[in-house]
Amino acid sequence: MRFVFEKRQSVSRQALVLVPVGSFFVSLLLGAVLLLASKVNPLTTYAAMAHGAFGSWYNFSETLVKAIPLMLTGLGVSIAFRMRFWNIGAEGQLVWGGVAAAWVIIFLADVIPPWLLLPVALLLGVVGGALWAGGPAVLKATLGVDETLTTLLLNYVAILFSQYLYYGPWRDPEGYGFPGTVQFPQFAWLPRLGGTRAHVGLIFAIVAAALLWFVLNRTRWGFELKIIGENQTAARYLGINIARHIVWAMLLSGALSGLAGACEVTGISRRLQQGLSLGYGYTAIIVAWLAQLNPIAVLFVAILMGALLVGGDQVQMMMGLPASVGIVLQGMLLFPMLAGGLFTEYRLRIIRAEKAAPVAEVQP
Repeated sequence: MRFVFEKRQSVSRQALVLVPVGSFFVSLLLGAVLLLASKVNPLTTYAAMAHGAFGSWYNFSETLVKAIPLMLTGLGVSIAFRMRFWNIGAEGQLVWGGVAAAWVIIFLADVIPPWLLLPVALLLGVVGGALWAGGPAVLKATLGVDETLTTLLLNYVAILFSQYLYYGPWRDPEGYGFPGTVQFPQFAWLPRLGGTRAHVGLIFAIVAAALLWFVLNRTRWGFELKIIGENQTAARYLGINIARHIVWAMLLSGALSGLAGACEVTGISRRLQQGLSLGYGYTAIIVAWLAQLNPIAVLFVAILMGALLVGGDQVQMMMGLPASVGIVLQGMLLFPMLAGGLFTEYRLRIIRAEKAAPVAEVQP
């Protein structure tokens, strides 16, 4: 008896819904095993995390604070992943977007009219993230350089450069030794929602998700991206310019991550300081895969990831567990989902061994 995976000719809508739901419950069971090994009640822990993330409007707003950069970077990563371009550099693109926005506000505040300063800062953040992603895209499109390596290494370049700035030449001389730039003027603050720390970046993410869904599912460009991701040989046969699509898709991917960074420095910290790089770009990879590269689903998965981060802090305070519990549970969400994706695209077929035919006796 043999077990063989066969690719499905078509994937049913029912499977696309049931497999992620089933994978989510499997991840909860795996997390329960981990919590039991830590000698805590899984139900109590999950309840504490849910209360910490959704128990009040303030708690939910803090979940949104974590979810907004995950939404934008998750959308960016999903564009690249759709054409099987492995953009691991969303973290660096986010950081560079924050640096570019901070530069505009710090050095051009006396040149640009106050009402125009914030839009220009956000725009330059978008451009900064796009350009940081454009380098690996050009290398891949022209020289075939592996994008996984280049995008990953450029993360550290961006992070270390931003640290050099707010520890060094951009450091606030009146900051009492605190590493960070001067606080931005109030007219350069991104508006917040409902008296909370959640900001207008949420609206940017929702609009971006809707536009991306339309572009990827209702336009020729989106269809060509899908063809490139599924079969580059077929794409070449159809006359699709793969190199050009790689560059444009990565520019858009980096632009969304850069917007996330610009929103963080103008909406949360309101200065460039330590804390801009918190791993959102890496978590965005989990968000994109859990959402199955669907822009609308990215919004909801990002909220779930944000809830795990905020709920992890709540568990640390209430139950004495490390706050990293939320990060561990994020990983446990990913692996069952990847395994479930295998059964979405393939079916398991059992081949039973056939009995050997009897050998006829030869009479002398």
